[in-house]
Amino acid sequence: MISWNRKLYKRGSSFETTIPMPLLFALDKKKKHNVIFAYDEEANRWYIKFEENKGDKQNLDERLY
Repeated sequence: MISWNRKLYKRGSSFETTIPMPLLFALDKKKKHNVIFAYDEEANRWYIKFEENKGDKQNLDERLY
């Protein structure tokens, strides 16, 4: 298994972290993307989904599933 450790840091009133570059290998770096974090309560796991930002106004939460 491959794993990465990332620091969680405070930025303003929230906390942030960075996404490791090896996870972005399949993305076209010339385009903008949305990063969606989904939590599966039954499995107690987080999933990361990347989708191209096409500039539409549709709510990201609706596209999650």
